This record gives sequence, C-alpha cells and structure tokens, in this order.
Amino acid sequence: MNILLFDPFNGAAGDMIIGTLLDLGADEEPVRAAMRSVVGEPTIERVDRSGIRAVQVKTHAPVDHRTLDEVLDRVAGSDAPVPARDMARRVFLRIHRAEEAIHGPGAHFHEVGADDAVADVVGACTALYSLGVDGVAVLPVALGRGFAIGAHGTFPIPAPATVAILSASDLQTVSGNEERELCTPTGAALLAEFSTVRSEDLGSRTIRAVGYGAGSRNPAGRPNVLRSMLVATAEEATGDRVDILETNVDDVTGEALAYTIGCLMEEGARDASAIPLVMKKGRSGHLVRVVCRPDATDSLVGVMARELGTLGIRCIPMVHRSVAERTVEAVTVAIRGREWMIDVKCGWSGKKITSFKAEYEQAAACARETGVPFREVAGAVEAAARRVFVERGVLAP
Repeated sequence: MNILLFDPFNGAAGDMIIGTLLDLGADEEPVRAAMRSVVGEPTIERVDRSGIRAVQVKTHAPVDHRTLDEVLDRVAGSDAPVPARDMARRVFLRIHRAEEAIHGPGAHFHEVGADDAVADVVGACTALYSLGVDGVAVLPVALGRGFAIGAHGTFPIPAPATVAILSASDLQTVSGNEERELCTPTGAALLAEFSTVRSEDLGSRTIRAVGYGAGSRNPAGRPNVLRSMLVATAEEATGDRVDILETNVDDVTGEALAYTIGCLMEEGARDASAIPLVMKKGRSGHLVRVVCRPDATDSLVGVMARELGTLGIRCIPMVHRSVAERTVEAVTVAIRGREWMIDVKCGWSGKKITSFKAEYEQAAACARETGVPFREVAGAVEAAARRVFVERGVLAP
C-alpha cells in the first residue's frame, strides 16, 4: 500500500500541510484553482528553513470571521473536486464541534473562520485528493506550550480548540520544545480528518518520497517545517481500516431511525443503515449498523446513544475494508430542453468501470427545478453516462 505519513515534529498548520503535500508531488494547478476560487491567487514558493528547502504557501486573505454556514457555503462553491469539498466540509464540522464544546452552542468561528483558513482547508484537501494514496498515518504531533493572545484574550497553548479537536481523534501528541503554538486548530482538524491508519500499525515500510512545508516563521537554529513521506508498506490489499458499530433497538420509530441515520452521516460515518429483525419474544426491531473511521467512533457512539436511547453499542474495531477505486465524472444531459452537468460516481476495477450512479443532490436539484421525477432524471443521467463510458472504452457495451 502507498501510505502518506505525516511527521509533525514541529507542529502543523494549514499552509504547512499544503506546502508539504505540494513538495511531495501533489498537483499544483488544481490546488491553486481551489484556493483561488475561495480567496484569490495564492503565492507558492520555495524557501529555506534552517538549511531545509521547503514549499511555503501564502493565501493573502483578509481576516474576516464567518459563521459555520458561511464557511460551508464558500467550501461548497469552491472549484475543488467533489471528494475534496466533502472532506473540507467534514474538517470544518470538526472545528465547529470543538468551538461549541468550548464556547457553547451557536459559537462563531474566530481565527479558523477567516478566509485564509477556508483557503488552507480547501487547498489541503485538494492536494491530498490529487496524491491518490491508499491511506494516511500521522506520527505524534508537537503542540508547543506557553500562552498566546486570540479573539477571547490570552489563552493557553495548545489552544482549547486544538485540544478539543485532538481529543476527538486517535492522534498522539508531544509537547515540543518551543514556547509558542506549534499546532493550530486548522492543522489539527486536517490531520485528524486525513488520518485513516494508526502509525504504529504500519510495520516495515520503504520511503519513496519526502516533502517539506514551511511555516511563516523562520526561527534561528530550528527548521519550522512539516515533513511528510510517501511510504510503501508490505500490505498489498487496497482499502482502509474502519470500525463497525452496532446496536439493536425495538422501541424507536421509523422517523427517529431516519433522523439518526442522517445525524450519523453528518458526523462523518462512512455508512449507516437500519436492518429489520425479529428480537426476543417475537418483538420487531432494527439492527442499526454504522461503518466509520476509528477516530470518529467516540463521537458516533455518542450520537447513537443520544438519539436511540440504547444502553449498549457493540464496537468491532479496526476491520480491513477493501475499497474499489472511485472517481467522479461530470456528464452533460438535456432535461426539458436545458443542458445540465451532473456528477456521476464511478467504481473501477483495473481500467474498467464496474458501477456508476448519478450524484443524488445534483440530480435532486434538477428534478425539483424542472418538475421531472427524480427517477427519470437519474435514469437520463446514467444513460448518458453509459454512452460516454462505452465510447471511451471503459465500460462494456
């Protein structure tokens, strides 16, 4: 497997993550386009940090604080690929949960709601997507120590938001040797979202490439950089590691089940389902099953307990999941005399497409606006996709 391994020995921030991924080989033009679409043209250049050449990224963004909805709207309207936009959305939901845990419900973003943070998150997610790795691992994150000044006045380092984000992940930390903030909330949220493999589970590996991302400061005698490595491991099966959460319920309405499944997906579940079953004494019930990344287990267990009132949730930890290669292809289709461009999610085996499906939200928006039934819109999109894929030779006639 090709694994991206982050080594945040001197902490991490959003701009450092973009820089190290670009230095590692991420495609620069999509990253520029994604960042440009939310703020403006970034500056990307090579600099020296204590003798180490590293890539520095500057967004040149104004400091405008925004609400969660405003931030998510900017992410949704960006030119990042759909999977990168989805990942960026999850990053900001992580940050929002941390902000609310500290400041209470309805909390506004502060430093992490500024435009430069939006550009950093969108750019970092696009860079990761372009690398196409099989998994991501993170070595212990250096946090720093001391005190700093923020929107609420003086705060301890690491910042409360950083601590809250990391406490909801399985990332390991170290204090570091500097009296300053080494890991920012944005950096913590990105690393937590990216991580799919525990670094201690990697075993032996071969380093294939190394990248360095520069921080804005250049202290004497210490390289202010984030290192990343592309490593090859002995495991050949493609996929990732997931937890499976299960519970049986017999006193929950269909509406409550539907609402709970929606909440679980919003909280980062990979999949969530409710399966009808017959329980003891012949009672009808449901098996609620959730597939999630290990770092999301605790928060999703909380959702299940809160919404379902269940007293016990089974956790089957760290199951290997084989994952087909997936891409998103844009297809143009005519609906009621108007051309629509709708994404189609494709599954691949080798160089052939094995499955494809119209993206639900886009097809639903088309159906609502045109008055055409959703099933007809989805059918038209998938028929158009089939013609395109057959012509390309990636789908059997």
